[in-house]
Amino acid sequence: MRIVIGEDSALFREGLARLLSDAGHEVVAKAHDAPSLLHEVERTQPDLAVIDIRMPPDRTDDGARAARQIRLAQPRCAIVLLSQHIESRHSVELVAHGGFGYLLKDRVLDVDDFLDAVRRIGAGGSALDPEVVRRLVGGQRSDRLLASLTSRERDVLALMAEGLTNIGIARRLWLADRTVEAHVSSIMSKLGLPTTDEGHRRVLAVLAYLNHAPPPSG
Repeated sequence: MRIVIGEDSALFREGLARLLSDAGHEVVAKAHDAPSLLHEVERTQPDLAVIDIRMPPDRTDDGARAARQIRLAQPRCAIVLLSQHIESRHSVELVAHGGFGYLLKDRVLDVDDFLDAVRRIGAGGSALDPEVVRRLVGGQRSDRLLASLTSRERDVLALMAEGLTNIGIARRLWLADRTVEAHVSSIMSKLGLPTTDEGHRRVLAVLAYLNHAPPPSG
């Protein structure tokens, strides 16, 4: 994949570039602030942009706002948002169309998981950091909504929201593939959600349910 990196920390930016290059990707540009990021994405037309949420000039949510602009201008460009802290308000809007990931920066240290997430996102899937998912699924409001699910179904739901496929969930939970398929079918049935197996649509269905929005059709 052709990748642009938007990150103001030179050390972290260069580390990401080396990691992605070693994995066989082409880093076509690097930017230290949001305006430069937007310029480089327009210039290079990358397959994927890796963006720090908090970037200059304001160091608030400049990266997230740039990501929304990129999504509007180049809907086929996949986006990975990186953050030092959980800021879940940025996840719901951008995950709706797939090709989106939201990971804590510490997750990059788990190289295999990070690169796997990048591959999934670049292929049009989604990946949300487990801590973000835990906050969404574990809150008091969500507990009331998910009361009909068993403990194991909640585990499966959380991994669905991270963007894992049924096979990935089975490996993570040490379950048979068919067992996971049964859990997913039960979850979708109990929540009244579509049974589609497309990664990003499953994530959207989960987030839509947790946020009291109507689930997507199909």
